[in-house]
Amino acid sequence: MQPSSVPVLASAAGPVLEFERRILDSMTDIEHWFRQNWQEHTPPFYGSVDLRNSGFKLAPVDMNLFPGGFNNLSEDALPCAVQAAQVAIERNCPDARKLLLIPERHTRNVFYLQNVARLVRLLATPGLEVRVGTLSPDVTKPSAISLPGGERLMVEPVRRHGDRVGLEDFDPCIVLLNNDLSAGIPPELRGLDPTQTLLPPLHAGWAVRRKSNYFRCYDEVAEQFAQLIGVDPWTINPLFARCGMIDFREKLGEECLALNVDRLLSEIRDRYRERDIQQKPFVIVKADAGTYGMGIMTVRDASEVVGLSRKQRNKMAVVKEGLEVSDVIIQEGVPTYETIDQAVAEPVVYMIDRYVVGGFYRVHRQRGIDENLNAPGMEFVPLAFSNPCNLPNVQAEPGSSAQNRFYCYGVMGRLALLAASIELERTAAALAPTSVGDAEGLSPALSHAMGQTPGVRVGAAS
Repeated sequence: MQPSSVPVLASAAGPVLEFERRILDSMTDIEHWFRQNWQEHTPPFYGSVDLRNSGFKLAPVDMNLFPGGFNNLSEDALPCAVQAAQVAIERNCPDARKLLLIPERHTRNVFYLQNVARLVRLLATPGLEVRVGTLSPDVTKPSAISLPGGERLMVEPVRRHGDRVGLEDFDPCIVLLNNDLSAGIPPELRGLDPTQTLLPPLHAGWAVRRKSNYFRCYDEVAEQFAQLIGVDPWTINPLFARCGMIDFREKLGEECLALNVDRLLSEIRDRYRERDIQQKPFVIVKADAGTYGMGIMTVRDASEVVGLSRKQRNKMAVVKEGLEVSDVIIQEGVPTYETIDQAVAEPVVYMIDRYVVGGFYRVHRQRGIDENLNAPGMEFVPLAFSNPCNLPNVQAEPGSSAQNRFYCYGVMGRLALLAASIELERTAAALAPTSVGDAEGLSPALSHAMGQTPGVRVGAAS
């Protein structure tokens, strides 16, 4: 899909323009603030963040630490991505010469495999020998996969050699996961030699990670940043709640879910009323772990989560890799008022190390402003975020420059990434007495260590 122009932002007045002005006026303070924070916190190797721009609110709604979709980035963004990858590699393993990339197991997804091929290209350019290893039991020997455009991707079975992981004839310095571990932590990756660098760490995967823990960390980052530039923290931060002990198939946990939905909708209505926002609030109920747009529903009234149909319950009960849903996050819905060729769109920002390297718009012609766009039928419009994100036009009037809008998106992406850095540090600390390789099933203990208990409102900064 090719855009006819720069994406249109409806209601481009009021709060969104004031926010852009604050960002531009505070650019020096913002960049200094980020530099200070990156001295204290180590960024993840890479990540992508989904943003929603309603005109009165600009906020991240999801943070992925194993991003696919690198194939959707503009070719113009690749030089910046290569430089950032080199920084990330030098930070984690300065002497690295060999890198093993372990992707997801669904090797028949052509679009995902194009993402893998793009990653191989990015990682090989800084001078690494890069090979692709799979954990799929169906791949028992090196297999060449043909991709559109004549490209070929060689995929080989992963082998364990003592306490190191690699291929039959390949002992890598770095093992980079592009597999979010939704199916759990595989035995091949447990108890590795600490001199073999594994990125991201195992506790970044959905076997351990929870979205509610992430957004708790984002609460703190958003509050600090809002104070720095003098804005209402709610305008950059979605409110949320969490319910544990859910079983959609058995209709268990409906009362907790309905109660939290009702409380959150009431709180959003209060925020709207205080700010004279003429919009009907909604929330997004989604699995507290997992990706790929599965296990998600839009809710406008608490009654909608009571007495779900069998089809609705089955849809919410299981997400990627058959992961059973037992915990959900209820998140303030942020409508998206951006469109491309009259189709609803949302920006997705990609980062490697601490740098914004590109992004694209996720576009869906059959979805509304209050629905999840990460669904079958979505399209992607690549944008070269690299220059616009780093070189705003501070002389331009607010709302007149796409360059400045993309700079704001880059700032929001980095805020989301900083929160992920803090989340990973706290998760590692919470798991310190335990082998992370045995960390599945530790979510209640982990939630307790992060200051949460199941079914309790954890909120966002006011």
